[in-house]
Amino acid sequence: MKKQFELNSNQGITKQKHYKEAFQKISPEKREKIHTVAAGEFAKHGLKAANINIIAKKAGVSIGSMYNYFNSKEDLFLTVMDYGYQVLEQVISEIDLEKGDIFDKIERLLRAAQKYTKEYPELNQIYLDITSQGLSHLSTLLSRKMETISAQFYRSMLTESKKSGTIDPDIDEHIASFCLDNLILLLQYSYTTDYFRERMKIFAGENTADNDEKIIQGMMHFIRNALSSHPKIIK
Repeated sequence: MKKQFELNSNQGITKQKHYKEAFQKISPEKREKIHTVAAGEFAKHGLKAANINIIAKKAGVSIGSMYNYFNSKEDLFLTVMDYGYQVLEQVISEIDLEKGDIFDKIERLLRAAQKYTKEYPELNQIYLDITSQGLSHLSTLLSRKMETISAQFYRSMLTESKKSGTIDPDIDEHIASFCLDNLILLLQYSYTTDYFRERMKIFAGENTADNDEKIIQGMMHFIRNALSSHPKIIK
């Protein structure tokens, strides 16, 4: 099983560390504790309102040590974002994206999105928060880093499927990849916040919102009909 999602993963993305060397030298368990505590605080309060002193106390380290690991609260936030990105990569790496057609792969991605969101709700909440205008100064850095691989993967998958005749040859890969990513993104948001959860209930129905399998099957029915190749209807 090779994660096809790694396609061109280093192109157009500048890897940058937002922590000091001292952070890399502490034990993995201690780094994990700081990541987890910081993720919880940022998810609950957002970047601006989160208190690095509280994060340090809950993580069991001194505030002096925290500033020995990070130059600022924003650098800690960006480090947590990198941590979330690594977790997402790990979730995706467990999916077999080599077998099956485009619809098999999309369904596996939808299921992975459900799993990731339910297992790591804080990280998903932070991801939702960075889309706000209040963090616009980080938008270019974070969107380029987090979205480029997804866009490349979707476009490559769509191009291959057009060549094989699996999907409509007239589909624009760029627009279709944007639509697919938005569907998966909104699915994640629907398991993250009360607002999007209620929104899902309004659109999908009270009973459907609590039926994970029905949500997946309904979305796949929609995606198949939207992308599948079909004969042109001449009017």
